[in-house]
Amino acid sequence: MTIWGLLRNLIPFVLPYKWLIIVTVALTFVGSLMAQVNAVVLDRTVDAINALIQAPSFTWAQATRILTVVSIILLGKEVVAAVITFFQRYYGEKMRILVSRDLSVQVVERILSFRMAFFNTGDNETGKLQSRIDRGVMSLSNTVNNFFIEILPLFTSAVLALGLMFMANFYVGLVALCIVPIYFYVTNLQAKRMKGGRRHIFENHQRVSQGILNIIESITVIKSFNREDIEARRQEQVQQDMTDQQMATRRQSYLFNGLKTFLEQIGTVLIIILTAYLVLIDYPGMTIGKIMYHVMLFSNVSAPIRQLHRIYDDMNDALIYAEGFFGILHADHEVEATGQFRPAEVKGCFEMQDVDFTYPNGTKALHSVSMRIEPGKITALVGLSGAGKSTIVNLLDKFYHPQSGSIRLDGMELHEWDTQWLRENIGLVLQKNHIFSGSIEENIRYGNPQATHEDVVRAARQAYIYDQIVALPKGFDSQALELSGGQQQRIAIARMFIKNPPIIFLDEPTASLDAIATEQIKNSIDAIKQGRTVIIISHNIGQIIDADQIYVLERGRVVQSGTPTEVYHQGGLYKEIFDASARSMNADKIAETLQG
Repeated sequence: MTIWGLLRNLIPFVLPYKWLIIVTVALTFVGSLMAQVNAVVLDRTVDAINALIQAPSFTWAQATRILTVVSIILLGKEVVAAVITFFQRYYGEKMRILVSRDLSVQVVERILSFRMAFFNTGDNETGKLQSRIDRGVMSLSNTVNNFFIEILPLFTSAVLALGLMFMANFYVGLVALCIVPIYFYVTNLQAKRMKGGRRHIFENHQRVSQGILNIIESITVIKSFNREDIEARRQEQVQQDMTDQQMATRRQSYLFNGLKTFLEQIGTVLIIILTAYLVLIDYPGMTIGKIMYHVMLFSNVSAPIRQLHRIYDDMNDALIYAEGFFGILHADHEVEATGQFRPAEVKGCFEMQDVDFTYPNGTKALHSVSMRIEPGKITALVGLSGAGKSTIVNLLDKFYHPQSGSIRLDGMELHEWDTQWLRENIGLVLQKNHIFSGSIEENIRYGNPQATHEDVVRAARQAYIYDQIVALPKGFDSQALELSGGQQQRIAIARMFIKNPPIIFLDEPTASLDAIATEQIKNSIDAIKQGRTVIIISHNIGQIIDADQIYVLERGRVVQSGTPTEVYHQGGLYKEIFDASARSMNADKIAETLQG
């Protein structure tokens, strides 16, 4: 990312506020003119006082008149400058805030459009992604602020001051002009030398954010194993690496800044010597007042130079952060693909033919998988952990796309389906469902934003969570995140009930529930299964045995299929899982207890 590339990417966010730009630029120009008043007044004042002192008819009345006029001009100029500065900074800050808002809104909209694979790559972990967005918005909005509030006024004033110097004396203006490119060269060299360090600091910031997020998410495990010291030392090492990099970068920065300050002082000394010499040789137009005049004008020329290192630091930070931020906005290949097919009725007949799938991290999850999921039937996916069961659900819901093979729904290739329409017709209940910050009613209604309160109540009853909700002090207005894990699971199931889709994917839907709740939810799910296409993943044999068809997967391959009874009598992996499940539940003793 170059400075021009950064500005080119920012322009679309700034252009909608062109009237703010016009007003800010106009105020900047007027303010820059006001900044030259002190030099002009001092020039005239020094010459007038010098002439008055040398005059034989010196009177204090004349001196008072000069001082009064000078005071009125300078104080009046300060009042006008203060008003101009206020409005210029106000409108510049308003633009920064508006651009910051637009950047945040657009990046969120962009992220919501990405396919799931985007979020499973190493560079897009939650903490790193959050850091890229937060620091990107902050640095880019600060760039807008710097341009309209810092850079534009300073450089406009510098150009005007340099023009006045050339108008007063060509040679003095030339000396001032020669210092500027040298300073810019040193500043540019500084930026190139420090770019790598800044990039490492940015990467360390991402590591710190990800580390803190991991600690918060894993706090229960950390405390249960008494591993606070290990996590603290691990985070301390990350912080130490970032500190070392920051100190190394600062050392370079201070060395270059010292060199630039020295160059600025050389320029001031050369201006003083040259103007004094021209006065001494009685050069036309050069007076004692012109010495102060040129020194003050050069101060206006060097003002942006004095600020340049700070602005340049901010700009280079923005360049680093902009790469990550605009990398998100411009990741067109990550946008979720969608088709146009939107049938009036979705039956739910899935067909997979020779499907291969590999995750972005290189893990191959499916090998030439073929299966047919009949509409209106219950299909169970059985297998040990990591066999590829959840991967199949992810493919059928278009969260991912297979590398090879074909997936059809109701005879149409799945990639031809409108993705949003497809998911409107699929209900998904996971082993660990996400509960949003907000009330219980808001979380249930998430399944159908148009649902009424009566619909929400009905869904809560179906999920056997209604009695527990109304027992809470605030009822349906209670915060959903304050519920237990099992209660949150029922909220997620109620969310599926209120959606009422023709296709249902159940991935360990009762894993977080007690035995009674599991039976209640099983009864509810059994009721909603009627006339729908259901795909269930469960290690609970009691749920699998109700299926019309099961597919047994092992290491990403289908190794058995048929009805539960047929597959059991085939022997193999399904029989092993079934028998192990029965033994783990002490099925023999349970049977004895029931018979006794």
